[in-house]
Amino acid sequence: MRTDLIRNFCIIAHIDHGKSTLADRILEATAAVDRRRMRDQILDSNELERERGITIKLHAIRMSHRANDGREYSFNLIDTPGHVDFAYEVSRSLAACEGAILVVDATQGVQAQTLSNLFLALEADLEIVPVLNKIDLPGAEPERRRREVADLIGIEPETVLAASAKEGTGIEAILEAVVERVPPPSGSADAPLRALIFDSLYDRYLGAVPSIRMVDGTLAPGMTITFGAADSRYEVTEVGHMRLGRVPARALGPGEVGYLVAAIKAVSDTRVGDTVLDAAHPAATLLPGYKEARPMVFAGLYPTDSDGYAELRDALERLRLNDASLHFEPETSKALGFGFRCGFLGLLHMEIVQERLDREFGIRLVTTVPNVKYRVEMTDGEERWVENPSELPDRALVGSVAEPVVRARIVVPAEFIGNVQKLCHERRGIFRGMSYLDPRRVEMDFELPLAEIVLDFYGRLKGGTRGYAALDYEFQEYRAGDLVKLDVLVNRDPVDAFSVILHRENAHRHGRALIRRLRKLIPRQQFEVALQAAIGGQVIARENVRALRKNVTAKCYGGDITRKRKLLERQKEGKRRMKQVGSVEIPQEAFMAVLQLDDQEGR
Repeated sequence: MRTDLIRNFCIIAHIDHGKSTLADRILEATAAVDRRRMRDQILDSNELERERGITIKLHAIRMSHRANDGREYSFNLIDTPGHVDFAYEVSRSLAACEGAILVVDATQGVQAQTLSNLFLALEADLEIVPVLNKIDLPGAEPERRRREVADLIGIEPETVLAASAKEGTGIEAILEAVVERVPPPSGSADAPLRALIFDSLYDRYLGAVPSIRMVDGTLAPGMTITFGAADSRYEVTEVGHMRLGRVPARALGPGEVGYLVAAIKAVSDTRVGDTVLDAAHPAATLLPGYKEARPMVFAGLYPTDSDGYAELRDALERLRLNDASLHFEPETSKALGFGFRCGFLGLLHMEIVQERLDREFGIRLVTTVPNVKYRVEMTDGEERWVENPSELPDRALVGSVAEPVVRARIVVPAEFIGNVQKLCHERRGIFRGMSYLDPRRVEMDFELPLAEIVLDFYGRLKGGTRGYAALDYEFQEYRAGDLVKLDVLVNRDPVDAFSVILHRENAHRHGRALIRRLRKLIPRQQFEVALQAAIGGQVIARENVRALRKNVTAKCYGGDITRKRKLLERQKEGKRRMKQVGSVEIPQEAFMAVLQLDDQEGR
């Protein structure tokens, strides 16, 4: 197909500003989907996406549009997520496009993730088509928000398009703006084959099916391909375009977006960001691909049934095929057995992976406390990286422990400035300044330890601002602090799954709250169980789980008191021996106690 008739673009926005609804209207306007199959958020095919009302995965679809100049254009649209945890998905879609529709809510205006996604698009050198959405709502302020967007991008206010994705108004103007403003892709059909893998999925019959953006050359069935990062060869059996499903085509040329099928069984070969090459005439230079995703949150995933280890490994490998930001490696826990230490982009990302493992693969999991990666400087000058708190070396050998610090950008109505400052200072935040976006909204900048964000920060931020706050953050640096490892001992034995690294000033409160919670969750045994929270050799909190007591004197009806005393002494001695050799079975609910700690108890 002629490259001058191709337009590749994506939709970016803050969460819940109407990306998926706008994509629905564009599909309707271009007749890409049969009316009988049309439904709300049709590109959000995952059950989790539809339940939560958010986009988790990027979705590509091809459509045709006859423009005002009378020519037929081929559009490739990629719908992207808006949540901060899935910014990596956005960066992947940007690399496959030449333009981006920036959607801004006419009632809320520019938000934190609007700025982040816009900066990503500008870094990728994309043409921006700004759209003001939800102009039909009673609280919409089109003119004010139009000036706001225009000032942000540095354009004339008249070039900001107004639309209502819900009502379907302004869609034709958006399609024409895509034709006029988004540049056609570049590339040569005569050059050696180069195609970028920007997504991938696994089909049990076809193997790994990568989604690709053609850059140079032509890809057709019968060709033998290889990959830039994998020394393996496959024969292509099918190529085509995505239209809610796979639509086969004779060939894919420069600038086109589609898929390829080549019976690729080694899922590791189709790594996202890799380059597809012609095995007979490979190109001399590879495509730049993607910057490696940096996991921010780490947790251990263990199957509830120890026999499910291999099944969990296979499921994680399949998830990583189209989620390049998921990292995992095997680990062993004394309390939980064999499992995996997994790295996630954020807490929502972790939650989604857990849900997918449960729903798509039927795997029941026990999850350890989420934590971040720490940099440990040893006294002998050696530098170590610690993802699992139980692996922190002995304090006598540690010179310093540094934690990741992020720069957090919070957009909030001016009336809630005090609430946000109080929350951030509680979480050891450093205020770096603020600026008014307009008379009623302010953008606040803080430096925050990532460990203070990963658990309940977002929920408390939303609660303290009536849901109006918008949060975005990016990694800044590693910074040394007074960090300690808190261990939990059950019947004098440390349980590595409960270990956590935290700031010393929070350790006592966290330890007391956790021990109180565990006392309620661990069932009573035939002997008394001591629960202790300790920093090194110092116990900072203790609770006892009382023993179950059998009435051994029930059959003594009067008589000599020494007989009763003898029975009680024998019972006492038996409990003492049982306490030395008995083991305590810890229920799954106890391992979730840290995640569910009441904030007032924990702080």
